[in-house]
Amino acid sequence: MTKWNLIIDVELCHNCNNCIMATKDEYTGNTFTGYSAPQKAHGGDVMRIRRRNRGAAPMVDIAYLPVMCNHCDQAPCIAAAGDSSIRKRADGIVIFDPDRTRGRKDLVSSCPYGAIVWNDEEQVPQAWPFDAHLLDLGWKQPRGAQACPTGAMRAVRLDDRDMETLATAEKLQVLLAKLGTKPRVYYRNLYRYSAHFLGGTVAGLRDGAEELIEGATVRLLGNNDVVAECLTDGFGDFKFDGLEKGSVYGVEIVSGPWRVRTEDVEIVESRYLGKIPLHSPQPSIKE
Repeated sequence: MTKWNLIIDVELCHNCNNCIMATKDEYTGNTFTGYSAPQKAHGGDVMRIRRRNRGAAPMVDIAYLPVMCNHCDQAPCIAAAGDSSIRKRADGIVIFDPDRTRGRKDLVSSCPYGAIVWNDEEQVPQAWPFDAHLLDLGWKQPRGAQACPTGAMRAVRLDDRDMETLATAEKLQVLLAKLGTKPRVYYRNLYRYSAHFLGGTVAGLRDGAEELIEGATVRLLGNNDVVAECLTDGFGDFKFDGLEKGSVYGVEIVSGPWRVRTEDVEIVESRYLGKIPLHSPQPSIKE
């Protein structure tokens, strides 16, 4: 049977908040019997965007991560409810029955993703229901996906095998995969939020003046093996991304007759190595 999944491209999210506003508009003050009680006008958002800054000046980037109910196949909230007040539909969507969960504030802490919010006006726990009431009417996409101007968010309905194939082909990841909850919200380019980068700027001297080197070969070394390779851009910059915390790397730079190797560094956070001269003292650059 086909089931709903949501795919979010972190690289395409620009924090415009259209998805949040569209979702807020859909549920604020509206009752959808069997799907959702009215949500609060202020606070209690079931869809949010997290922000992460990486690096240090002048090499800094910002990533935005839309988060919501993951509609897990092994949902901890369903286990915590202990009855059918939270149910998993055959199409993969998790629904909080607004009447049967009333008063169950304890369910908020059952989600390891922090996706359940407490509505003190209605006295119910709430999570994003995948706009199931709209999909059941024949809509092809949730409102948040429809409102996204960059195409960062889209829903797909596939059987589990096809979704697994798609996830492998497009290198999709889920949040906190080690928990084994089997989320149905997938992320492309998640490294932009979850991993780290190592970068720097390559420079030399021409006629006594400093010049940034374009087209220098830069190799990322792990245990003295080449892990990745790139060329410096027009500003002499290079960046290796998707590095795990605790990993150790060195950098080797080659340009013409010049070669330099940096000291190994442990990746704790994204790191800018600064301006790296090709030689000490810096070499003159010959035509």
